[in-house]
Amino acid sequence: MARNPNRRGPAADQAKRARNLLSTNGVRVNGAHPVDYKDVALLRQFLSDKGRIRGRRVTGLTPQQQRQVATAIRNAREMALLPYDSRR
Repeated sequence: MARNPNRRGPAADQAKRARNLLSTNGVRVNGAHPVDYKDVALLRQFLSDKGRIRGRRVTGLTPQQQRQVATAIRNAREMALLPYDSRR
């Protein structure tokens, strides 16, 4: 019997869902606790080991939250709280 190429394997069915780090830390997009560029410990969780901003698929954020995190990271980099990517 031939295998169906469109079928996903068993590992794909049990893939772990990305957790939303902002909601677990009590940060709201438009609520009382927006993403703050001075919260370096939180923002470092959204950076790769090379200093690049992780994508939404990896972080599990909503589009609005991802935009706020990216803006906060850019502001923190401008204030020299976070490094720019270290590939250069």
